[in-house]
Amino acid sequence: MYYLKHYLNYTWGKGRADLIAALTVAAIALPQGIAYALIAGVDPRFGLYSAIFITAIASIFGSSSHLINGPTSAISLVVFSTLAFIEPDARLDAYEAMFLLGIMVGILQIAIAVFKLGDLTRYISESVILGFMTGAAILLAVGQIGNALGLREKGTAHQQVFYRLWLTLTGGSPNYKALAITLLTLVLALALRKFVRKYRLPQMDMLVVLVVVSVIAYFLGWSIPGAGGKTAVAVSGSVPASLPLPHIPEIKFAWISQLSSGALAITFLGLLEALAIAKSIANQTGQVIDYNRQCMAEGVANLSGGFLQCLPGSGSLTRSAINYQSGARTRFSGILTALFIAVALLLVAPLTKYIPKAALAALLIVTAARLIDLKRLRYTFSVSTYDAGLVLITTFTALFIGIEYSILTGVALSILLFVPRAAKLKAADLVVSNEGVVRERLTSDPPCTSMILFDLEGEIFFGAAPDLDRYLDELKERAIGSGIRFIVLRLKRVRNPDIVCIERLEHELHDAKKLGITVLLAGVRPDLARAFSKLGFGEWFPKDRLFLEKEEDDTDSATLKAVRHAYKLLGDEANNCEHCASIQAKESRNALYYLI
Repeated sequence: MYYLKHYLNYTWGKGRADLIAALTVAAIALPQGIAYALIAGVDPRFGLYSAIFITAIASIFGSSSHLINGPTSAISLVVFSTLAFIEPDARLDAYEAMFLLGIMVGILQIAIAVFKLGDLTRYISESVILGFMTGAAILLAVGQIGNALGLREKGTAHQQVFYRLWLTLTGGSPNYKALAITLLTLVLALALRKFVRKYRLPQMDMLVVLVVVSVIAYFLGWSIPGAGGKTAVAVSGSVPASLPLPHIPEIKFAWISQLSSGALAITFLGLLEALAIAKSIANQTGQVIDYNRQCMAEGVANLSGGFLQCLPGSGSLTRSAINYQSGARTRFSGILTALFIAVALLLVAPLTKYIPKAALAALLIVTAARLIDLKRLRYTFSVSTYDAGLVLITTFTALFIGIEYSILTGVALSILLFVPRAAKLKAADLVVSNEGVVRERLTSDPPCTSMILFDLEGEIFFGAAPDLDRYLDELKERAIGSGIRFIVLRLKRVRNPDIVCIERLEHELHDAKKLGITVLLAGVRPDLARAFSKLGFGEWFPKDRLFLEKEEDDTDSATLKAVRHAYKLLGDEANNCEHCASIQAKESRNALYYLI
């Protein structure tokens, strides 16, 4: 029904905008599809299949009007690293493992959507993504240096990337024709991008550069096989002019454990990429994004892609931004993009064998440079040591341990670092000033010898239990040492209580009762009040000592009510505090208290 209502409102104006945007996006998706497949270490056709089917399926089921899915550089790097356990000569095994990997990713992403966990992805630190993208960009550039110099890559995927680079650089002499193509491509790519931006032209610059350089190499005879069947420069493999038939991947259970870490990394990275891009564009368009629905679309696309010989994919920052900037109006632009890529594949696929690898390497190096957000990095390192540490550790993990582990390490570390910060329970002494204002105590305020007014603030979950114990023990010791029998404990700003902290609070209240100390709980929030009720607090804790958070129609605050009740219980005779006595006198003349 949703799709029917959506497309019943589809007008010619929207169709024209989507058509123009789709043509523009398809122009950039073609070279990217080939390039990202090469990054993943698989046949270029799988990148193009991904640009067709994953793009179309995610657009059909997705929530964002502008998000374009398909192969991405970051995910291709993870795929390459994940498939490293397969021997280089076993190409068919690598392909089957990649299809299985896509299915595993799709199942995990669908599970996240089914259990409505999509919103949880927004709690993963943005610094983790920044560090991951920085590491991925460096790896992307480093991985293309050999192709850019026309060198045959040495080493195996099992070896560390910088060691492989060293073996490659020391294992042969540069091909100066390939180097010339690389430099020409870099110059043209930078110049044409500046030209496109200056005159606000459709962003087809990468495709134009690739075509121009490929034509030049062809006319120079560098990409045409010579007498020995070899070309002067390495070229991309030819792509068959056909679409794939549905294919059930071969399943080897030994592969599943090998693929699991990569599948987890791609699952979270893919969702984070897609949701972050969709949210970023939605902030400009005002569209409301359904996160769980978008997670479901990502999962269905990758699951289906595994049966359609696709490289796993996600939301593409480049293609989504171009789609939006080109004026796309609906998700139909993604479907049209996939259609145009399919037509291009059927018509011009044989020509891909004339594309020099050096030209693709240069474009990927440019892409890598654009992935590093220097402005954001400077901002992060200037503002927050915590976030800077996350960026550095995530980047280091990507470069020296494994790209598939970096996102998982970053997420785990951000959680581990967040818990102690969230567990910090703040506390402050409050006082009723001479003016009748309840505020934080100043050093100049006279001490109160009749009552302690104490405020707690923060998350009271298991991590905060030690702080809670310490504050409550100190309160009891102060009360006993000063002969004070009344404590007003303000709980208005404590949140998300769990059983550990509630149990500690109950234990301390029982202890205070045994010591003859009366504790009044002020500003109790609904969630805490419900927990008290379920645990039977009313059976032993007097109701007149529990003051719920102020209701909308209540003219007085719970803290003020608790303070007045403490004065009432204290009585005139037992109140030996001159300050409190003066406050009580003002109160008898209907003076007002104000809570700050």
